[in-house]
Amino acid sequence: MEPAIIIENLSKQFKKGATNAPYLSLRDVITKAFQKKTKNEAESLFWALKDINLQIEPGERIGIIGRNGAGKSTLLKIISRITPPTKGRVIFEGRVASLLEVGTGFHPELTGRENIYLNGSILGLQKAEITKKLDEIIDFSGVENFIDTPLKHYSSGMELRLAFSVAAHLEPEILLIDEVLAVGDIEFQKKCLGKMEEVSQKEGRTILFVSHNLEAVLKLCDKGLWLKSGKVKMYDDIDKVVSAYIDDSNEEATFKYAGKNDFSKAICILEGWIKASNTIPNMVEVGEPLIIQMKIAVNEIKKFSFEVLIRDSRREPLLFLPVGLAHGKEHTLSKGEYVVTITTMLPFLTKDRYFIDLITADTNKSYIHYLESAVYFEMGGKVLESTNFEYTANQRMGKILLTEAIKVEINEL
Repeated sequence: MEPAIIIENLSKQFKKGATNAPYLSLRDVITKAFQKKTKNEAESLFWALKDINLQIEPGERIGIIGRNGAGKSTLLKIISRITPPTKGRVIFEGRVASLLEVGTGFHPELTGRENIYLNGSILGLQKAEITKKLDEIIDFSGVENFIDTPLKHYSSGMELRLAFSVAAHLEPEILLIDEVLAVGDIEFQKKCLGKMEEVSQKEGRTILFVSHNLEAVLKLCDKGLWLKSGKVKMYDDIDKVVSAYIDDSNEEATFKYAGKNDFSKAICILEGWIKASNTIPNMVEVGEPLIIQMKIAVNEIKKFSFEVLIRDSRREPLLFLPVGLAHGKEHTLSKGEYVVTITTMLPFLTKDRYFIDLITADTNKSYIHYLESAVYFEMGGKVLESTNFEYTANQRMGKILLTEAIKVEINEL
């Protein structure tokens, strides 16, 4: 049997801080080709992927893991032909359906039903083939009451439900899924994972699944691809890859996340860190408050909120801190830079390492800037035997939702 995907010497180079350039004339292109690169231009280039060689068999379920910036999403975009490689090539047979960003391939002015037909035609299906699957797609998505409503009126969660349902039911031979599933609620995530397992095992489809949720990766995938700094660090059975990745993360997790201002985002998170009350960086003793701080840049004046998701040592969503919309704490700030301090108590967490997703969201609960596992903290000491804190299970994205008040302080720089 021929491989489902062959990746040969694949590399992708980007320019740091590059933005969409204006249209160039043929003369501009030719002139630029003969110009020598300056030292600064050469230093601004980096390899998002470097010399990737893989062979994926039909029906294999590949979990792609790695830290932010490792090249995971870039690899899927090249395979799905959204972006071209700088070097190398990807060879595959059959239809490819990709779910990389919410609403990708959808038209906001068309209804949900019309977008199903649009997506199907992009995959090369005849109208009769799409019609045959239509009821099943609508039923799985759970948006049947809005199926004849233009997509521009859908929430991001509704778009995700419809997009996944289309991708999973129109029978592509290869299915590419990015961390986009994190947008959906817990029950829909479980439903999606179950569907992916079904189409892979029963129908022999090849799946490439990018996720920071290692529990989901372990459950769904049989092989793991660990990318580190754009290179293949490990490609083996999923259990071995995840175990090695966790060990490496525990050794190399950084104290501070630092980013550059992305002016395309209304509110960009520049840095995040844990303010420890003792001399050990990132160590939080039971009974002491967890103090999360982030530096943000406000590029556009609009109402927004902060949200925090805490993951356990296996990067599985554990605890959601509703510091924003759930408590009615919306903010409107002038353009500029600010330091945000979020303070809470976590007396029920056991001694372990925990990772934190830092999030800004708008009033429609759509994410403006989402940094997965941006910082971490160590919980030390003994767990308290009793506590006044209440929590409920299976809420939002984590297993636990705090109901106590969470202190948020914002100071302009």
